[in-house]
Amino acid sequence: MCSKMAFGLLAMWLSVSAAAASNYHGTVTCTKTGRALKNVYVRIVENNTSCFTDVEGRFSVIAGNQSEETLVFDKPGFVVLEKRTAGVDTQLDIRLSPRKISAASYRMRKYIENQSAYNTLMYSEAAGWKMSFEETELGGDFKPDPELVRRDPSAVIKVNDLYYVYYTRGKRYSDGPVEKIYPWDQCDIWYATSADGLDWHEKGPAVVRGANGRFDDRSVFTPEVLAHDGKYYLVYQAVKTPYNEQTLNVVAMAVAENPAGPWHKLADPVLFPTHNGIWDTSDTSKRVALKQGDFDSQKVHDPCILHYHGKFYLYYKGQRVGENRFYGNREIMWGVAIAEQPEGPYIKSDYNPITNTGHEVCVWKYRGGVASIHTIDGPEENTIQWSPDGINFEIMATVDGTPTALGVYRTEHHDKDPATGIRWGLCIGHGTGTGHWQSNWNYIKRFDVVELQDDFD
Repeated sequence: MCSKMAFGLLAMWLSVSAAAASNYHGTVTCTKTGRALKNVYVRIVENNTSCFTDVEGRFSVIAGNQSEETLVFDKPGFVVLEKRTAGVDTQLDIRLSPRKISAASYRMRKYIENQSAYNTLMYSEAAGWKMSFEETELGGDFKPDPELVRRDPSAVIKVNDLYYVYYTRGKRYSDGPVEKIYPWDQCDIWYATSADGLDWHEKGPAVVRGANGRFDDRSVFTPEVLAHDGKYYLVYQAVKTPYNEQTLNVVAMAVAENPAGPWHKLADPVLFPTHNGIWDTSDTSKRVALKQGDFDSQKVHDPCILHYHGKFYLYYKGQRVGENRFYGNREIMWGVAIAEQPEGPYIKSDYNPITNTGHEVCVWKYRGGVASIHTIDGPEENTIQWSPDGINFEIMATVDGTPTALGVYRTEHHDKDPATGIRWGLCIGHGTGTGHWQSNWNYIKRFDVVELQDDFD
């Protein structure tokens, strides 16, 4: 009896020991040369254990107890690779790709080297790209209401005889016991329709916050819409409770067969921040970084999806853990992630970041390429740009009085000239209060390109 008990205890001890020793292990090599990569930083996000690869590219890092864990492989000069995997004691063969330099990143190097260059744009103005805007206050359901926040209008799409728009909507102040810390906090995504683009009728929620404990239980906001092959795709930001200065956010998606819904959320986000930055969590009210991350290691904002060259290009704004500030400017850059199907999976481009400026993402297709407009935050503010491949953007002209958070009308006539792809749409108007974030509020306005005479939709 004693020997059986001893044998059982020994078996239990061996089982526990094996579990404690379970790990992820393998080698890391370069996709271009096939050579082993040493000094690659390997980290499990969920339990924050880490190691570096040795001279032969080998690594071994202790697994946690999560059903799914995120492994991050990070080395300067290479694209960060993330592997979400289940199980323990797993052999992994990891291949890292050398980073590629976008046209915007090349210009940024010059700006950093020379402050005078930073303050002087390097471009030649192209004919037909100069434009200006006028804004119009709207009545009806989009009449300014200081008790509500309405902001972040999506692109405007036309289905049959109606225009549709989707937007962030919430109360000006907290709708529960938890303090509201930003205008877009504690919000849902609503939609409205219009027969003429001026008189808008609010219809109700399209996507609402998730159940407690879900990745979207705190707020869903900043939507964008894509109509493709008889279906409709909403991409939007989502935040999980608690919400503070160090909270990461993700991009989520919902799908419908009718622009009025019902909308069906995908079970998981379609885009995550790059998990290679580490906050000092001793004070979550401040942005103090123990390890600086990639340009999108803190947040992935303002998603905007285009069907382009037979694939799906998800453009987004990144925010860094340990943000740099060049000559007093915010460090805001865009990235793009590409998928074969609208639901994903989305793979971030090796060229990221693809811009060095731009607070809100606004892109449209033009003559085989992609045009973009950039407002504040960076050396190329108030510019309109164009890329022949959707990645390498060049400055075409400066613009004045750019509206805030443009949601452009998606017209079939976007190739006529640069302005037709952005000829009209909706944007944000700003109300003010006596405090900072909690008392500010927003409403939705219309914008038009000045002196554009075309009469087609």
